[in-house]
Parts: sequence; C-alpha cells; structure tokens
Amino acid sequence: MNEAQALDFMRDAILTLLQVTAPIMLVGLIVGLIISLFQALTSIQEMTLTFVPKILIVFFSLIVFLPFMLATMRTFMEGVADKIIGLGSG
Repeated sequence: MNEAQALDFMRDAILTLLQVTAPIMLVGLIVGLIISLFQALTSIQEMTLTFVPKILIVFFSLIVFLPFMLATMRTFMEGVADKIIGLGSG
C-alpha cells in the first residue's frame, strides 16, 4: 500500500464516519434548539428539561437510522475487504 492509497482509505473512512454520525447529530442539534427556544420563550430554566427529551429522541432516531448506518458501514467494509484482497494478490 503506497501513500496515495493510504490517504484514499483515510478519506473514505472519514467520509463514512460523517455519513453514519450526521443524522444523529442533526437530530440532537434540532431537538436541543427546539428545547432551548421553548425554555427561552417560557422562561423555564430547568436544567434537566434538556436531557430527558433529547436522550429519548436521540435513542429513537438511532433505531430509525440504524438500517442506513449499517448499510453505509457494510459498504465501507466491503471496500476495505476488496482492498485487502487486492494487496494479497498483487
């Protein structure tokens, strides 16, 4: 494996990481923003109000996005396996 192949592998790994984590992070960001807006409008400054809904919705979104996340990671791993096989035969 030369330097260009290693850089391509790292780039693919980072892009896969972003594709897998982005939906959950965006859901957490949107829920946090909505809760913060609700707290600002109602002047409720309860610290625990932010954690429980955000945790529940993030766990629910994990269940919803799990097939997409697994498919993305499977595709990446198949590419890694193909590269490993290619190293052995070359």
